[in-house]
Amino acid sequence: MGLQVEKLEKNMAILTIEVPAEELEKAIEGAYRKNRNKISIPGFRKGKAPRKMIEQMYGKGVFYEDAANALIPDAYEKAVEECGEEIVSSPKISVTQIESGKPFIFTAEVALKPVVTLGAYKGVEVPKADVEVTDEEVDAEVEKERENSARTITVEGRPVKDGDMTVIDFEGFVDGVAFEGGKGTDYPLTIGSGTFIPGFEEALIGAQIGVETDVNVTFPEDYQAAELAGKAAVFKCTVKEIKEKELPELDDEFASEVSVYETLAEYRDSVKNKLAEKKAEDAKNAREEAVIDAIIAGAEMEIPDAMVETQQRQMADDFANRIETQGLSMEQYMQFTGMTEEKLLEQIKPQALKRIQSRLVLEAVVAAEGITASEEDFEAEVAKMAESYKMETDKVKELLGENGKKQVMEDICVNKAVEFAVENAVEK
Repeated sequence: MGLQVEKLEKNMAILTIEVPAEELEKAIEGAYRKNRNKISIPGFRKGKAPRKMIEQMYGKGVFYEDAANALIPDAYEKAVEECGEEIVSSPKISVTQIESGKPFIFTAEVALKPVVTLGAYKGVEVPKADVEVTDEEVDAEVEKERENSARTITVEGRPVKDGDMTVIDFEGFVDGVAFEGGKGTDYPLTIGSGTFIPGFEEALIGAQIGVETDVNVTFPEDYQAAELAGKAAVFKCTVKEIKEKELPELDDEFASEVSVYETLAEYRDSVKNKLAEKKAEDAKNAREEAVIDAIIAGAEMEIPDAMVETQQRQMADDFANRIETQGLSMEQYMQFTGMTEEKLLEQIKPQALKRIQSRLVLEAVVAAEGITASEEDFEAEVAKMAESYKMETDKVKELLGENGKKQVMEDICVNKAVEFAVENAVEK
C-alpha cells in the first residue's frame, strides 16, 4: 500500500492512499460473487452469468462501488497507523482512481490534533462561590416536594387555566385545508408546558369542556416542515378533560409522609443540609469550570472545523440515544419541538468547541507537569466501573482491551490535571 500525507492550513491534511491493483481485482471479484445472484442476464440462470457478461451488459464499472466500499475501511485504518499523525475527525473520502488492472487510489481529508501553547495555568484567579443556604431556598425546595406530592383531581364547571392538565382533540388547517400530521385524538397536554408551537397552549386558556375552540397560530419561519413554515393555521380544538393538582397542607403530617422526620421543622433542617451539600458540590464544579476557562483563555491553539463537526455529530448521537431511552424517536422529538438536525448541530456547536478546548489544554497541562497514571489508579477506576455496571473487574478489563485501558489512563491523567489546576488557583 502506498501513502502520501499532504498537510494543509489549520491542522488539516489529505492522505492519498494507493491500494495495489491485485487487491482491487480481488475486491471486484468479491463484489461480483456477492451480487451475481441479484443480476439477470438473458440465457443464464440467476447467479450463473459470468462476470465478463455482466460487465459487458451493465458496464465495466458495475462492481466498482462495492469493491471500493470493501477496500476503503481497512486501507484507511492501515494508513492512519502508518502516517503517525493523531487524527481527530471523521475522514472525507474521495475516490481518484478506480479501474481494473490499475492501483485503486483514494484520498481522505482529515483533521490533525492541534498543538497547544499554554499560557498561565498555575495561580489563575477564580471568583469566590457563595455556599450559604437561605430560608427562601429552603421554602422553594419544600414547595417542590409539595408539588410532587400533590393529588391530581378532575375539574368540572370551570374553563381551562394555566397549568391545567388537559386531554384534547384537535385538527389543524392552513387556508381551510387540513394538513398531514395536524390531527390528534385524546392528546394529553399540560397548559404552559411549551410542548406545542408558540401561542397554541395560551389560546386554550378559557376554553370550556366539550366546546370547540379555534386556536389561531403561526408556524415559526424555521419550522421543520418546510410546507408549513411561516404559515398561519387554525386548529379546531375540543377540550375533553381538565385536571389540576391539589397540594397537601404544609404541616407535620406532610413532613412525616415525604421524609423520615416527624416534624416540619426537622424536615426543613434536612432540606437545608442537602441544599448546603449541593451548593458545595456546585461550587466545586463551578470552580473547576472557571479554572479551565481561564486556562483556555490564556492558551493558543488552532482547532480545525472538521474536529468540531465530528464532536458535534458525536454529541447529537448521544442526545438521540438519550431521547430514545425515554421512548421518543428523534423524528418525533423534532416534530413536537420544531427542531431540525441543522438547528440541533448549531445549538450544540459552542459546547462541542468547549469540550475540545478543555481536553486539549488539560492534556497540555498533563504533559507540562509530567502527570502520570499508575496501575493502582487504573485498578481503582476499573473497580468503580465494575461497581457501576454490576460486573466483575476482570470482565471490565476484558471489554476494555488495550485501547480501552489506554483511554482510561489518559482520562485519569486529565482528571489529575484538573485537580492540580484547581489546587493552584486563587480565589478573588
